Amino acid sequence: MVSVPERRFPRAARLLRPAEFARVYARKRSAAAGPIVVYAAPGPDRDGRPRLGLSVSRRIGGAVVRNRWKRVLREAFRAARGELPAATDFIVVVRSGLAPAGAAPARALRESLVSLARRIVSRPGYAADAAGDGTVSR
Repeated sequence: MVSVPERRFPRAARLLRPAEFARVYARKRSAAAGPIVVYAAPGPDRDGRPRLGLSVSRRIGGAVVRNRWKRVLREAFRAARGELPAATDFIVVVRSGLAPAGAAPARALRESLVSLARRIVSRPGYAADAAGDGTVSR
């Protein structure tokens, strides 16, 4: 029997609190490609899964456009969850444009999310962040 990939997006897979977003932004580890910017920080090692936070500003468009972006990004995260670095928190910020429609652009967005995440994690200094105690000095 072929196992069906996890299709849900449970609370444990999301960044929910402003403090969680602030912690990821404070690490200042980001990469951008096309219409998205991905921020990453080592996450609390609860279950070793990556977590996702979304930021889609009103300047991107009305509620319909913003909600479409969020749906597409959540689906890209669900599809790529197994390829993303474990125990890492990600925030995806949408810079501009309409949400991709169709299978090919959605696949390209998933591949972009994975490559940006790997690029951030592979940079010098990220491992030191992961080994730290989770606090950020200012």
